[in-house]
Amino acid sequence: MDHDVTNKDHENKVQEKDVENQHVADDVTSIGHGDILQLEHTDPVLNAKMHLINDAIDEIGFTRYQWRLFVLNGFGYAVDSLILLIQSIIAGQAALEFKPGYHNGLTIAAYVGMLIGALFWGLTADIIGRKIAFNVSLIICSIFAIVAGASPNWEVLGLFVCLSAFGGGGNLVLDTAVFLEFLPSYKQWMLTLMAAWWGIGQLIAGVFAWAFIPNYSCQDPSVYPDAPPCTKSNNQGWRYVWYASGSLVFVMSILRITVIRLKETPKFLVGEGRDAECVETLQFIANKYNRPCSLTLERLQECGTVDKVSRNNKGKLGFGEVWLHLKGLYSTKRIGISTTLIWFSWTLIGLAYPLYNVFLPAYLSSRGAAFGQPSPYTTWRNYTLANFSGIWGPVLAGWMCGTKLGRKYTMVIGALVTMAFFFAYTQVRTATQNVAFTCIINFCLNVYYGTLYAYTPEVLPSAHRGTGNGIAIGWNRIMGILSAVIATVANTGTPVPIYICAALYILMAAVAIAFPFEPYGKRSS
Repeated sequence: MDHDVTNKDHENKVQEKDVENQHVADDVTSIGHGDILQLEHTDPVLNAKMHLINDAIDEIGFTRYQWRLFVLNGFGYAVDSLILLIQSIIAGQAALEFKPGYHNGLTIAAYVGMLIGALFWGLTADIIGRKIAFNVSLIICSIFAIVAGASPNWEVLGLFVCLSAFGGGGNLVLDTAVFLEFLPSYKQWMLTLMAAWWGIGQLIAGVFAWAFIPNYSCQDPSVYPDAPPCTKSNNQGWRYVWYASGSLVFVMSILRITVIRLKETPKFLVGEGRDAECVETLQFIANKYNRPCSLTLERLQECGTVDKVSRNNKGKLGFGEVWLHLKGLYSTKRIGISTTLIWFSWTLIGLAYPLYNVFLPAYLSSRGAAFGQPSPYTTWRNYTLANFSGIWGPVLAGWMCGTKLGRKYTMVIGALVTMAFFFAYTQVRTATQNVAFTCIINFCLNVYYGTLYAYTPEVLPSAHRGTGNGIAIGWNRIMGILSAVIATVANTGTPVPIYICAALYILMAAVAIAFPFEPYGKRSS
């Protein structure tokens, strides 16, 4: 009884504090401590329940369950970057064999698949939950990645690239959301660290390319005039890359199902009015790892009924349900500004990143030729070194996010330093400088990118997190498609795309400063 009285007194104080601070609802910065969105006047019942869930997760603390999620969700990060880069790596050799009319078609196919995947898995995540996509997406990706290696022509290859990307495209939407919604507040910086898996995926792509393409590929007749015709029999390297990648992703998908039996996230359950399942999930984790958890069903139910549940009597998969989540992303002025700026940032990085990374092989090849190093072995070795460097950017970013720099200024620093090295890269004159600058740029741009990946789900309202994240990454993929068109017009062997990237990073830094929320020292909704 005393505990219930104390709890009610605590809730009354929280409500009184909200009233006292109502005049700051339109401020441009986060105020106070506790939950990021606590001063945003949305559904008060849901906010109260989210506060109790955050308390419970903090009380349970960090367990082996979260460690497993860090690795298994990290697989999704790795697969997304792996599939995206694999298509760019093998495109040149596949084109020698198939002689397509549009050489950047695979890039468009990959981004179309990832666009549809991000929107599909993102929108459905807020409707049917996070668990299904977590268990299914990598299996879909792996099957079509393996089949892509057996493609008989360019069009079929493009189709399988698209279908594989569809499966992989949902991972970036959900991996951060699932991990965040089980994560204690004092460990939220690990969301940024998890982006190191993105670099690991890039490294795997580079290693596969380095292992197979120089040794099992036909020669380019434009470089070697006496080269024999390129056929399937003498050009198996790019197919081996797909087989190896698809097999690795399949192993990852099996591990996701067997290593951990993912339970639906507590914050999704409470947003759906499934309070009993929410408490059951948290109590299960607490009991399994011998941790305390004082949350009870009675305490959640005392808060009332979530507004969405009390008025949502229509079919769950209707447009009205999607519209409900879209409106939730603009429920207050600051949340609306935050949502818009996040989507704009993803749009900018969606153009800058592929212009540099996806078309980096072409630029490296042209620079290598200029330095008297036309060897495919050297090109793919340098590519692997650059991708290895990308792993460590999110590691530094994770540490920076845990300091008073916070997420916003970590992104600002990452973007501006990347911009500086982009401009410097155009002055490279030696082979050693070429390798060094590509490694440094990959490191620095992943400081910004890794932090943006973590920042996005942290500041989105939990009930609408999948939708907001899916649309953000959807804009990213749309610009990836556009990058393929730009790369066709502006030769990627010239510095022009590098200058475009540098200018975009200046704009990204400015947008980061304007973000209305800073998650440092606060808890996500």
